[in-house]
Amino acid sequence: MTKDKWHWQEPGEAWKGVGIYHVTLTIPSREPLLGNLVIPDNDPAKAYVERTPLGDSLVDNLVRIDAHHPDIQILHFCLMPDHLHAVWYVRRPMQDGIMSHVRGFWQAAKQLGRAYAYLSSSSSSIIRNGIPGNFQEEKKCLLDTSDSLRAHLGDTVYYHLPSLFTQMPNVRPMGQRRQLPNTIRYIDMNPQRLATKRLMPGFFRVQNNIEIAGRIYSGVGNIDLLDAQHYMPVHVRRTMIDEAIHGDDQRLHDYMDHCIEAAQKGVVMVSPFIHEKEREVLYSILAEGGSVIYLANNGFSEYFKPSDGLFDAVANKQILILSPWPYDPKKRHVTRTECVALNQMAEEICTLSSSFSRNGIPDNSKK
Repeated sequence: MTKDKWHWQEPGEAWKGVGIYHVTLTIPSREPLLGNLVIPDNDPAKAYVERTPLGDSLVDNLVRIDAHHPDIQILHFCLMPDHLHAVWYVRRPMQDGIMSHVRGFWQAAKQLGRAYAYLSSSSSSIIRNGIPGNFQEEKKCLLDTSDSLRAHLGDTVYYHLPSLFTQMPNVRPMGQRRQLPNTIRYIDMNPQRLATKRLMPGFFRVQNNIEIAGRIYSGVGNIDLLDAQHYMPVHVRRTMIDEAIHGDDQRLHDYMDHCIEAAQKGVVMVSPFIHEKEREVLYSILAEGGSVIYLANNGFSEYFKPSDGLFDAVANKQILILSPWPYDPKKRHVTRTECVALNQMAEEICTLSSSFSRNGIPDNSKK
């Protein structure tokens, strides 16, 4: 098995040193076998996941890792109905590296998965997903079965059982100190965000074949923003940035303030928000309750979920995220050609509206 087999491992990196990693194990079929989402009073802020015996057994395996591997500490975790997030801290350099230990956890998960599949299909029906029963009895039966099932069935039958966890866990290293609190917050918000998506399915569902100014887009968010009366692009020009670099940032700040003022007056701001100053404008607008159409440089996967900063904006009906391109799982960076194209699309969308002079907001975007 070559090192290239491990998709999270960068070329030339052994990943054997001290570090913190975000590890996510998912049931690829997305069946909610690990837990049931509970939303008391239909309030997403109160949402939590009630573990199934399979989910609880998986967590048991996770938290016992440091007992077998003292170099690893589990700092944080969150179990969801179809996946498990965890933060692993490697405290000392390891001989085998993080890859070996993640693979060991994955093998233990697959063992549990096969036991679950066997018990679910057996006539005793001891494991009953979603049906109340003797939780501790079911969990004990699952753990006992996972330990002895291979010897009982033999390799041929055992390895033909579905393992549920057929994909290697995804592992992301944290290269900066601020990533740890951000990742923990992201993990902790998972139940609340899943609850929000379930209570507002129309806003988080990918909508296809949206035609605007002769182009076809896919979108997520508030489609009603396409019926607004006024639109305006946000495009920080290179000349503004160059002036600011050389000490004269007045025109840049005036333009950013102009965009925020327009949004405060009800104009829907349109942009790919690529430059950091454009993103400052984006988050200022959203923080003040304004609305935006965000042009994304990649399409939407089947299980797309907006990033931290945009999720709440979707829930608050403040944003429509559009993409003219299909989803590419390998895409990491936007090219200059794509930047130019996205800015052009923003201009096209803004032609849907009439002049902004009636609001007392001159269009200074091309100055």
